[in-house]
Amino acid sequence: MDTDDRATRERGKILVVDDQKMIVTLLTRLLTSWGFEVTGCERAADALECVGAGTYDLVITDIRMPDMSGVELMARVRAVDADVPIVLLTASPTLETAIQGIEHRAFRYLTKPIDMKALRETVEHATRLSRLARFKRAAMVVARSEAAAAEDLELADGYARALETLRIAYQPVVDAQSNHVRGYEALMRVSGWTHSDPGALLETAERLGRLHELGRRVRELAPLPFAAGDVDALLFVNLHPHDLLDETLYAPDAPLAALADRVVLEITERAGLDDISDVRGRVRDLRERGYRIAIDDLGSGHSGLMSFAILEPDYVKIDMSLVRDIDQSPIKRRLVRSMTELCRDIGIRVVAEGIETTGERTALVDLGCDLLQGYLIGRPGPAFPDIRSF
Repeated sequence: MDTDDRATRERGKILVVDDQKMIVTLLTRLLTSWGFEVTGCERAADALECVGAGTYDLVITDIRMPDMSGVELMARVRAVDADVPIVLLTASPTLETAIQGIEHRAFRYLTKPIDMKALRETVEHATRLSRLARFKRAAMVVARSEAAAAEDLELADGYARALETLRIAYQPVVDAQSNHVRGYEALMRVSGWTHSDPGALLETAERLGRLHELGRRVRELAPLPFAAGDVDALLFVNLHPHDLLDETLYAPDAPLAALADRVVLEITERAGLDDISDVRGRVRDLRERGYRIAIDDLGSGHSGLMSFAILEPDYVKIDMSLVRDIDQSPIKRRLVRSMTELCRDIGIRVVAEGIETTGERTALVDLGCDLLQGYLIGRPGPAFPDIRSF
């Protein structure tokens, strides 16, 4: 293999599927000129054969095709490769395809005619993530050596120190119409550890089999400001799906129990609900104790219709990936409007998180979001400030 071929393979392999030969040819030439190895198909059936025969770093498919829709193709691809990023091309996005795309974890929607800058940014980002994910999976199958065991011991020591210094910061959630504070989200903050990212602490707890320990500590710390003062506001607390298996969550004397009627438990499907037994029964038990339920990260490509059916949430939180620059993106506005209208019809309140600009805020209010959260509204801080309007 010469140097140019090797460089192309290192950039990534892309599968392009569209029933219009002109589109396939255009995208193939364009992506090849950017250094990618590209396979073009005009039939979904041919694309499935390609997926079955090899590994791709990205699939780009039209939604409307005569032999099989892009959403149907995406579902079939997922049965073969659960993780490959899939970008959907459409000239007219609909609520039905948006929901189906979310359910099957579409990476992005791009509208026709295609914006070349948006396409390139999407392709570059998706292929990098795909290859990183494959490297990670490959590393996980390597037999653990003595060095890896020693690393775990060191990691466990650092994790224990981090757990001792764990604190909670509170980010305000405000009413979209009145701007009054309606609640706060409890967010982990870590000190005394080389990894300051709370996500790294969560991943470490999962790796060490200590998720319950971390969840209990968060639920112990989060309600303290409420217990210490008369604060009339909701408390949003994140739950890892595996926290649903922790019996201490349901205990009458649990730290959150006294405030249950003001606590919203945010459950994200990023880790999956499939391996959690009797999810409906567990959620029902929590509701009977006064808790309310939220689905976190809606629109991240993970949460799907199954989450709605199982959890029957009181709130959904629109992921910041949809919020970012929504005032400049017609496709994001259409998707969020469809989500808010659907949620309103079935009595679910919508929270938009990650708001950083006045343009984003204005757009989300116009689209019917009920509650707002983000750095523009208020940054996470220690304990509770006085209740105020933003």
